Amino acid sequence: MERRSNASAAATPALLENVSAASSKTSLTIPEVAPRQENLLKPPLKWAGGKRWLLPHLTPLWQIHSRRRYVEPFCGGLAAPLGLRPARALLNDINPHLINFYTHLQRGLEITIEMKNKAQSFYQHRTRLNQLIDNGQWQSAEAAQLFYYLNRTCFNGLCRFNQSGEFNVPFGSHKSITYADGFSQFRPVFRNWSFTNTDIGALAVEAEDFIYADPPYDVEFTTYSAGGFGWEDQVRTAEWLAAHRGPVVLSNQATTRIVELYEKLGFQLKYLAGPRRISCTGDRTAAKEVLAVKGLN
Repeated sequence: MERRSNASAAATPALLENVSAASSKTSLTIPEVAPRQENLLKPPLKWAGGKRWLLPHLTPLWQIHSRRRYVEPFCGGLAAPLGLRPARALLNDINPHLINFYTHLQRGLEITIEMKNKAQSFYQHRTRLNQLIDNGQWQSAEAAQLFYYLNRTCFNGLCRFNQSGEFNVPFGSHKSITYADGFSQFRPVFRNWSFTNTDIGALAVEAEDFIYADPPYDVEFTTYSAGGFGWEDQVRTAEWLAAHRGPVVLSNQATTRIVELYEKLGFQLKYLAGPRRISCTGDRTAAKEVLAVKGLN
């Protein structure tokens, strides 16, 4: 989830070293268009793998289809929809706590818990969230508040749960944190957006939907979700997207096998230099990414 692996670069399959070797039949040219500044709304969470940097590339693709419903199967931190601002959207993520937070934002979530950048406070709140999870109360407004606080205060903004389903990211080392005192700015934007927590194969998409998918990076090890997101998931996701009748935009790390898979399925490709990523190993090297599109005409 918006959601990148925290694995070391050594665990990553070989990246495509020579992008010019890609078939000219699958190459793509996209003019960059900066989103309108008045449309930009900073995501409420700190989220690994956020796609705010990709907005100049996504904007021209979305603009010609902006009357359609926008669908994002791996919505993560919401950087893309908050920048593109679709009137209607179906936003999904496999992380139920993330979707619970967005659902309560949509309802007008208010912060009533005490938020301090202190280890003692952090671990007390982490224990409380895990109690709610254990008691089946993870869908409560209190759980949504705690999820927000832990996200802003934990190490690198990571989201990780152990085998028992408990949040286990440690306290961060932030010098200072600006916590939100309210989320009223999101309510009008979220008004006609639907949030779901399901597998991509179960998403109720319509033939005319515009789909932007940003699955977890293709790496050999990932903590994206319990059970991980392996190569079979990459293939299943790409095949599901390729079968969609409407416009599709897909982004991922440009590993050799990802490029080969997307080309095989008929996507047109553009290569991008991604930003430095968040990693628990301290590796913040830039990742080479691929933007794949299909059905935009």
